[in-house]
Amino acid sequence: MAPIPGISGEQSEVGAASYEEWRQQYATSTHEDDHDMRPGHIVRALNTNDIKVVIAYAKDNGKAIAIRSGGHQYSGASSTGQSNIQLDLRNTFKSATEDLYFIEIANKTHVRTSVSWSLLEFNSFMNTNHLFIPHGQCQSVCIGGHVQTGGYGQLGRSFGLIGDHIVALEFIDHEGVERKITPTSHADEFFAWTGGSPGNMGVLTHITLEVHRDADYQGSRGLKSLHVYTPEALRKILQILAEMNDDEDFPRNYDLCVSVISEDYPLDGLFDLDHVSRHRSGLSRLDGSSLISLIVIYAQWVPFSSSDKPDEAWFDKLKAGAVFNDDGVKPMSDLTAEWIFRKDREYDYPYVKRTYLTSATNLSQNGWWRDSTLVFVIDNFYQPGDGRREAAEAWAAVNEEEGIGKDKYFSTQDRRVLWGSYGDYNLHSIWPCYYDDETKYQRLQKARKAADPHGIFTPNPFSVLRAD
Repeated sequence: MAPIPGISGEQSEVGAASYEEWRQQYATSTHEDDHDMRPGHIVRALNTNDIKVVIAYAKDNGKAIAIRSGGHQYSGASSTGQSNIQLDLRNTFKSATEDLYFIEIANKTHVRTSVSWSLLEFNSFMNTNHLFIPHGQCQSVCIGGHVQTGGYGQLGRSFGLIGDHIVALEFIDHEGVERKITPTSHADEFFAWTGGSPGNMGVLTHITLEVHRDADYQGSRGLKSLHVYTPEALRKILQILAEMNDDEDFPRNYDLCVSVISEDYPLDGLFDLDHVSRHRSGLSRLDGSSLISLIVIYAQWVPFSSSDKPDEAWFDKLKAGAVFNDDGVKPMSDLTAEWIFRKDREYDYPYVKRTYLTSATNLSQNGWWRDSTLVFVIDNFYQPGDGRREAAEAWAAVNEEEGIGKDKYFSTQDRRVLWGSYGDYNLHSIWPCYYDDETKYQRLQKARKAADPHGIFTPNPFSVLRAD
């Protein structure tokens, strides 16, 4: 594909020196062939005019546009194939004065941010200004992906998702028109943007969020723990999580994330190892990788009134038997930074991933945990060759056979999230896994038809099918 006229930003295509580096995304190592992650042309947009030129070119030439910022979608849905265009927004909107700032409005704090900031950059800005918001945990995911797929993370139980905090969305539509919508001005369109079919409604450029202030939640507390992994130790800790889930009266103040990591995991992405080694040696190598399998606990308590007090017994149960505990009172903007994984990815290998959700409420009795605000993610990275992928797939199949479906212990339904998609790449054929009911899905289909009548925002099958 020849260079697109009128573009001021950089461009690349198959065979160019920059092409291989530019096309890389989180899923490239796994899905570059079966999901066709080799775009015919890549545009690194410099401004809104570049975006408008790409939209007009795509419409005139029968092309589709895949939009990426962080490029972290598990199945590679933020990429596309050789007949289409990759629009790269990683560095498009990064003015410190125009693309990331806060506004005080009627005793509320709003932050206007662009889609180009990484989570780490965004969190740093929030921390500097003593502000916070629920968000994910991967440092290189960008804010555009967060707001279009929910924004799941450590604060899900106490504060919900980042998607719950969206005040306004700014984007460029299929006609090349700059628009701004709110939940009241364009209810159906706003609904579809915030988790309906990410990247398939237009080119999102900026978001306004209602955020929280440290000063309103003084006394917040966080715990990071390491336990040596054994099945018995894990069951004991997961029982605490299951009991939280099953108790409808368990206070909203508490958030808990439990992870199991294998040997050779980049432990320095989770902990300050200088701090850890002062208390406990023999957990990591010089390169920061773990020496043994470990259980990682992130626990948080936040006050919602001046009378709220943390339950010391809850924290004590989580700390019991740990080889390392870091427990202290910190501002919420500091705690949200603590929960971020400080690496771009866990291993430089292909993977088999699964992301499950459940709405069961009997998990402290049947052996598992729940809630649609809690997510169970399994990452199985493997070295290519010698049947290792087949072994990883077989392991995932056993988990699904035992845990997912009628009368199964984790979830009676196959419930998934768009950011952690897996399996069938045709979203329409498996929409019940991602959406609550047919009425909701049909509402999204109508919104997609209005937003993308020419198909220029349908770069791959992982899109809500437009209504007839």
